[in-house]
Amino acid sequence: MRLVFPPKFDGSSLSINDDSRQLIIIGANGAGKSRFTEHLINSLQGKAFRLSALHALYDSRNPNTLPGSIDSIYTDTVKNSPFMRDDIESEFERCIAMLVNDEMATHIARKFTNDNSAPTQPSKMDIAIRQWQEIFPENTILMENNELRFSRFIDSEKYQSMKLSDGEKAVLYYIVSILFAMENAVVFIEDPDIFLHPSIVEAVWNAIEELRPDCTYVYTTHNLYFAATRHENSVVWVKSFDAKTFTWDYDIIPPHDALSDDIYSALIGSRKPVLFIEGDESHSIDSKLYPLIFTEYQVKPLGSCDKVIEATRAFNELKAFHHLNAYGIVDRDRRPDSEVKYLREKKIHVPNVAEIENILMLEEVITAVARRCGKNPNQVFNHVKNSIIEEFSKDYEQQALMHTRHRVKRLVTVRIDQKFPDIDSLEDHLRNLADELQPQPRTTYNRLCDEFKRYVTERRYRDILRVYNRKSMIAASQLLQLCQIKGGLKGYSSKVFRILKSNSADAARIRQAIIRCFGLQDTSPEQ
Repeated sequence: MRLVFPPKFDGSSLSINDDSRQLIIIGANGAGKSRFTEHLINSLQGKAFRLSALHALYDSRNPNTLPGSIDSIYTDTVKNSPFMRDDIESEFERCIAMLVNDEMATHIARKFTNDNSAPTQPSKMDIAIRQWQEIFPENTILMENNELRFSRFIDSEKYQSMKLSDGEKAVLYYIVSILFAMENAVVFIEDPDIFLHPSIVEAVWNAIEELRPDCTYVYTTHNLYFAATRHENSVVWVKSFDAKTFTWDYDIIPPHDALSDDIYSALIGSRKPVLFIEGDESHSIDSKLYPLIFTEYQVKPLGSCDKVIEATRAFNELKAFHHLNAYGIVDRDRRPDSEVKYLREKKIHVPNVAEIENILMLEEVITAVARRCGKNPNQVFNHVKNSIIEEFSKDYEQQALMHTRHRVKRLVTVRIDQKFPDIDSLEDHLRNLADELQPQPRTTYNRLCDEFKRYVTERRYRDILRVYNRKSMIAASQLLQLCQIKGGLKGYSSKVFRILKSNSADAARIRQAIIRCFGLQDTSPEQ
């Protein structure tokens, strides 16, 4: 079915031939996606079928007057059936009453049919019970006194449908309603995950779509994780709405597999520039520190540095579909200056310290924590500085070796990652690569050893932080003992986070020191 979308700001409009049977309408809260959906519904005379669990369960004062809706079918059924009550208010209860009425009508029709050889087709009640018990295998449904009864276990207490949880009611409402939809309907579902536990959302909608394969399904949601469960979908991103001209700013987004869920969520869920970082949302220092530093960005942890780099690239390549800038942050690790320069040109921020823990060892951070702990900040920092320089003096040769290994590994990866017309070309390339590599490791190692030794001799603390990869650095520096901080790195980082959450001079000093560590002047995003 061809779906023609509402007018855009510039007077044009888009359309799709929705062979996929699924359309996702997404957008941030307040972007106008509900009115966008309403416009689509009004354009589909006689084919639109609307489902809203929130309306069905809680809004009995405003019946759905759309032709072919559950409320409209209920009104017609009351007129034509002696078994139907006319005082049922909620759409959910009307669904259940219509299901029971249909079952009674089916049994009466079967009783008086003259063709006993015809196969018996399952009734709507049969289908609903079967589907319900597939989703909730420990639950049962049966008929007693012309009413549906439910129980969670065999031989347990039986109860009416109104005593179901909201999630159970929503599932039952969706199952029963779809059975009454007109043929080849375009089914509009508002907030399809509302009331549903995340563990069953995908199974529920897979089952419902399977019940009515003749229908097209249009989901309106701001939940991108739900959108990711629909695997044959087209996606419309509604960005904004102008109530005066009744026009929208929207785009059809490329197939979902071109973007990860995190990029996708950031793309439509935020009005801020996006900052992709390493680590995870709950455990990493990155996800706790960077939102307190880069407050004008929507910060999204993605795990590995490779994912951050790829996400930033993919996001910025989709500038036609959004007006946001995307940036990334990755640890410096053992990257040479040339690699850092390249990443920064691609909007990947790289700090002038080796890793995230080293940021917490900046002078401004240490002195702020020392003051908060009632210690002399200069004495604490000088002790820490001397300890780190001493530790590095014993470790610089091993650090030089690790830097050398990283650079050789990167050189091999870059040289080998190309296409070859035949196996002879590959062999020649590898022989040349071996010759190229032969003198390089030792030369690089010796140069780095000289450089790192000079950092020790000249007591260049900031340069040591830039090249020294050591997770236990904070513990080795005796900083925790000097400030009487318990809990190791976690206890120390918590002190830093608490300072940053305060509106204090120390918070401002830490924030600016970390921003400068990235070679930046402030946190204002590019316009």
